[in-house]
Amino acid sequence: MKRSLVCLFLSFMLFYPLSADEGMWMLHLLRQQKLAEMQQLGLKLDDVDIYNPDGSSLKDAVVQFGRGCTGEVISPYGLVLTNHHCGYGQIQQHSTLESNYLEEGFWAMTPEEELPNPGLTVTFIEGIEEVTGWVKECLERDREDDTEGLFYLSPSYLNRLARQKVGEKFLADHPGMEVEIKPFFDGNQYYLFTKKVYSDIRLVGAPPSSIGKFGADTDNWMWPRHTGDFSLFRIYADKDGNPAPYAATNVPLRPKRWLTLSTVGVEEGDFAMMLGFPGTTNTYYTSWEVAERRDIDNAVRIAMREIRQETMLEEMLRDPAVKIQYASKYSGSTNGYKNAIGSSWAIDMRNFEKQKSVMQERLLEWAAKNNQMQYGDALAEIERIVTERASLRYRSWMLTEGIRQGIEFAAVPTASAEALAVALSENDQERIEELIDQLTDEFHQFNNKDYNREVDRKVARAMLKAYTDGVQQEHQPAIFTILHDRFAGDIDRFVDYILDYSLFGNEEMLQHFLDDPAEEVLRNDPLFGFARSVREESRRLHSELAGFDTPFRLARRTWLEGLLAMEGEHALFPDANLSLRLTYGQVKGYRPRDGVVYSHQTTLDGVMEKEDPDNWEFVVPEKLKQLYREGDFGRYALPDGRMPVAFAATTHTTGGNSGSPVLNGRGELIGINFDRNWEGVGGDIAYLPDYQRSIIVDIRYVLFVIEKYAGAHRLIEEMGL
Repeated sequence: MKRSLVCLFLSFMLFYPLSADEGMWMLHLLRQQKLAEMQQLGLKLDDVDIYNPDGSSLKDAVVQFGRGCTGEVISPYGLVLTNHHCGYGQIQQHSTLESNYLEEGFWAMTPEEELPNPGLTVTFIEGIEEVTGWVKECLERDREDDTEGLFYLSPSYLNRLARQKVGEKFLADHPGMEVEIKPFFDGNQYYLFTKKVYSDIRLVGAPPSSIGKFGADTDNWMWPRHTGDFSLFRIYADKDGNPAPYAATNVPLRPKRWLTLSTVGVEEGDFAMMLGFPGTTNTYYTSWEVAERRDIDNAVRIAMREIRQETMLEEMLRDPAVKIQYASKYSGSTNGYKNAIGSSWAIDMRNFEKQKSVMQERLLEWAAKNNQMQYGDALAEIERIVTERASLRYRSWMLTEGIRQGIEFAAVPTASAEALAVALSENDQERIEELIDQLTDEFHQFNNKDYNREVDRKVARAMLKAYTDGVQQEHQPAIFTILHDRFAGDIDRFVDYILDYSLFGNEEMLQHFLDDPAEEVLRNDPLFGFARSVREESRRLHSELAGFDTPFRLARRTWLEGLLAMEGEHALFPDANLSLRLTYGQVKGYRPRDGVVYSHQTTLDGVMEKEDPDNWEFVVPEKLKQLYREGDFGRYALPDGRMPVAFAATTHTTGGNSGSPVLNGRGELIGINFDRNWEGVGGDIAYLPDYQRSIIVDIRYVLFVIEKYAGAHRLIEEMGL
């Protein structure tokens, strides 16, 4: 009896870590779920101060920045604060060799200098409504049309329901308004989000990368950290405050709410909470999915990206122009690479497979006692599918990481070239002229200012070597028969053939074709043939894997249904899905390993200790060094005179939380989330209370850089400090 009680207790511990910090909670359910616990930790607010469906609240100052980051409004004139890496693409697009904002930083000293960013959006959440019952009624109503049984997860179907729910007149009468229904717990719950989307967003300020990306890839996912990862944008609207396309006559938005900034600072143990749009987590993975993630997904990503990044970095360090061209591509690649490494480390170190197995056994025992055998059947189906799809999944990941995303010319569109070949064979002059213009446009989109053919050539050689070593010849795209037969496996010659004999190889080759268009040139073009063959192989693999999708998703829904039935519908938090969430915890350091202790705060001292003028990742701007030598930190210094840079907290975050506001118990802005520590990356699968930390730019460092380094005093005044 004693042993069984111990086992039950251990099972409970494995599924429910004794941590107040775990979870990404829905704002409108705080009172039912977490408000009392938050107030015990130090929250001074009520739930309606955070989310008020009938009035203004903190929620109204938090925005989705672009489609994958978070930002916060910090002034009555629509000033938005987010991460430097969230605005990196926009900063890069405005950079040239003559005006290199990545290297030098950018500060709009007047409103007229603020720079527009086509395609960038900022989204406010206007309302959240649970619609589970209504959606299920609609699913039953539309059952005959749901031939595959997947309407319950279909974004297109659910968003048609969303428009039906609010009515087309509502959308027509509210410019910029969008509605979306998202599934939660794999389709066991549904929420309707009403959103207002602004599209005239202008760059206001960004520190140089030597501040905003200090430590770069070496320090990525690491603590202690010394990065001023922030940038500033502004929302513009029409004269009535409505979303509108860019126009010179647009004016800064007057928002419903903006955050108050606190320069008081933080201490170990202080309450901290964060609002944001976390992207994807896998809290309810089964043990078989955990192993699949480590042994296939992560393993392939780590191996293939390491090869690509080493090749790119070598060229970036050799040529400053290439560094500008490939900075964003390199940064995007390393982020996922390090995430995969940290995820696999956590899976093994904390034995996530065992944790999930215990969770599964608990449900099986509960299901047996309650005569709910469908939950055991669902688990058996998940295990079967994960086992049977393993080989296909590996080949798909190799093709994606090694070629489709690893080689730039593999992504060249081919439809226009194919259509032009047909038009040439039919001598359809009107169609020929139209398609030649289209083909020319596609060439310039591919061969844009951020593309370097010689870098792509070197990357392709390295990636194809790794791909052909890892995938058996009979499972490679059909075009690879040319590599093996005509070039006897010589990858260098194969890549040269693709790039040097294609009309997309360079401007001269394209012009030569345009001077004398010929059908056979298009049909025999090696680059088009390569891209087409890779896409065909990708489609084939996708089609074969898709055969597992319907039974897998249905089994997952049943598995989650069982967990909710066992624990109660409000006992668990749903996996992240880019919907607005709240997480909370404490400002806190940690012990990464025996004998090592990390404090909660870093300072400018650490920047100077890491300085290495011969390493681009750790170059320190001369002006920052001067401010440090003079101790010119103004009102932002710590009591001991040091300048704070970053701090760590136990909040539960993931991708999408980049740029999230970190607030104290009074709801004041004390920092901006920008990363997680290496040891906590596995929190996407299971929270690690002893290890997991959010890495946060101290708001005092942000303000110090704006005021003292940049001299952008108009922005300091605008924030009303």
